[in-house]
Amino acid sequence: MTDSTAQVTCEFDDNGLIQQLYGPNNSHLDQIENRLGVTLHTRGNTVTIEGPSGPAETARQALVSLYGRLEAGHVIENGDVDGAARLAEGGQPTAANQDGLIIRTSKRHVRPRSSGQAAFFDALNTKPMVFALGPAGTGKTYIAVAKAVEMKLSGQVDRIILSRPAVEAGERLGFLPGDMRDKIDPYLRPLYDALYDMMPGELVVKLLESGEIEVAPLAFMRGRTLSNAFVILDEAQNTTPVQMKMFLTRMGENSRMVVTGDMSQVDLPLGVKSGLRDSLDILEPIEEIGRVTFSHRDVVRHDLVTRIVTAYDAHDARLHTNKKPETKKKS
Repeated sequence: MTDSTAQVTCEFDDNGLIQQLYGPNNSHLDQIENRLGVTLHTRGNTVTIEGPSGPAETARQALVSLYGRLEAGHVIENGDVDGAARLAEGGQPTAANQDGLIIRTSKRHVRPRSSGQAAFFDALNTKPMVFALGPAGTGKTYIAVAKAVEMKLSGQVDRIILSRPAVEAGERLGFLPGDMRDKIDPYLRPLYDALYDMMPGELVVKLLESGEIEVAPLAFMRGRTLSNAFVILDEAQNTTPVQMKMFLTRMGENSRMVVTGDMSQVDLPLGVKSGLRDSLDILEPIEEIGRVTFSHRDVVRHDLVTRIVTAYDAHDARLHTNKKPETKKKS
């Protein structure tokens, strides 16, 4: 059964914000039309939405959310338009404007662009330890680093510690050029990239030199107690159970921990169990630990990335369905 056709009208008070809402050559309205399958007509400060009743109402909620952001003095970009539509589809039309769902850093304000991201924001605000699971492009690491920077800049923590397991995925560390730091840095580069997106470069360098921000491979965590710190373990699917237990038990007073990973991209040797999968089973009864699972619907990179992730998920599902149980050969 399909939605009945509807016509919904939105009227906005501030004519000065209309062009920003519509976008250059109405590009923001085109985005909403293409995503939701509706048609938008404009007349001055009035937008008429035509289409199935459900998507038409979703489009209205997305426009109202974006307009509210403009009224608050914020700029909207293409990603914000897509995010507003995603949130409205997920039943969270005003989430992007709620104060608790904004992470403020010195270079940018980060807001959720999908229902999964909104759930991650909420978990980061309410849980001392959070596991974020899901495919690439869902913003797991980026949002975690943004929250760490916000808490550091506001004085809620003294240090930021970013870590990854240095698992060889294609190259062998010993054959890479340079000293140990040179060999390991490529594995940690995505964490540096997120830092530079949140703070001026000179501040990042200063905090790295003072040790207030530390980017290090997982092995360097052994034997430490990490107090007054925001600690992120990225790519945790590539830890062993022993490594994961070691990391989680580093947590000290007034610390926050975020563990991110994608169980579809395990680079461990064949037969080695992922510490991330192991920990999810063991820690499930502990209510103080948050757990957020992203899907392909939360991918906020280029639309083609979303389609690639969806295609791989469908392929994996077919393989799982068609997999025949093994039968023992008669001797």
